[in-house]
Amino acid sequence: MKTRAAVHVEFQKPLVVEEIELPEPGPTQLLIKQFASGICHSQLHSLHNPKTLTPRLMGHESTGVVVEAGADVTHVKEGDHVMVTFLPRSTQPGARLPIPVLKWRDQEIQSHGNNSTWSEMIVADASFVVPLDKSAPTDVTAVIGCAVMTGCGAVINTARVQVGDSVVVIGVGGVGLASVQAAANVNAYPIIAVDVDDSKLEYARRFGATHGINSRTQDAVARVLEITGHGVDFAFDAIGRQSTIDTLLKYVRPGVAGYRPEGGTAVLIGVPRPEATLNVMDALLPGSKTFKGTNGGSPRPDHDLPMYVRWFQEGKLPLDLLVSRRYRLDQINDGIGALERGEILGRAIIEF
Repeated sequence: MKTRAAVHVEFQKPLVVEEIELPEPGPTQLLIKQFASGICHSQLHSLHNPKTLTPRLMGHESTGVVVEAGADVTHVKEGDHVMVTFLPRSTQPGARLPIPVLKWRDQEIQSHGNNSTWSEMIVADASFVVPLDKSAPTDVTAVIGCAVMTGCGAVINTARVQVGDSVVVIGVGGVGLASVQAAANVNAYPIIAVDVDDSKLEYARRFGATHGINSRTQDAVARVLEITGHGVDFAFDAIGRQSTIDTLLKYVRPGVAGYRPEGGTAVLIGVPRPEATLNVMDALLPGSKTFKGTNGGSPRPDHDLPMYVRWFQEGKLPLDLLVSRRYRLDQINDGIGALERGEILGRAIIEF
């Protein structure tokens, strides 16, 4: 079957939108007609990396409708609405799930991980597909499969923030805003947003941020210490640059011997470069602080993704604000350019 997709052909070249060829879905796979897909900032890592193997397809969060289901698929069927994500619903340790063999211009083409959602139709393993309530919209829910599950999950699953805990979120793009909202949903306080863009800081207040700090014009660490008195219980880095990793633990309160011996926790959400480093002696050991990573934030997609849909339906997760721009597939390079220039508040999506 042929379909149109955005193809990353060459480093530093625009993506091309052309026909690709999909295989017939196998016993554990689904053929899905896409409704929408998120444009994730992590895709820029691949686009800007000269070592990325090309040609390649991109994207890893979307919504769609099942057109055909393999014989062994039991949790969804033809006609069901679904969310596609990059974390499997369930798999055995060390198991390698089959990746569809896709073709473009009569050659096999690399897939971005297990799914490539910048395509009108996809073949995906059922492990990466979660049912979507048909009463839910099919556009803004496309960002649940990465931005929401990662940002919200870092707060409620990785860090397990509780009522009254203090929180700082570094970088309030799509993932950071989801973290802010999750912190607000569990009644954390204060919830401090840090960014270099005043418009994004103001936008974060609509998701529950109680304070905003522009780190380009202020000493953000000093300001957080001023607000909290000692540092926050939890700091989240939704960017993952070396500069933000270097300061992340400095936001976190130290432990106090004889009173509160355990320090606060720093959580790295953003994807760092392979050569990123952490100064353990200066930032970690003296205050008994904890540094954690998070892989997708929501390790139980079957449980967590429907919960995020319910949050939206209950007014606890404003996806209609989180999704601030929409593009057609033929406009994909416009969307990437806007993301690179920092022009997008929240998340942009492709609508098919």
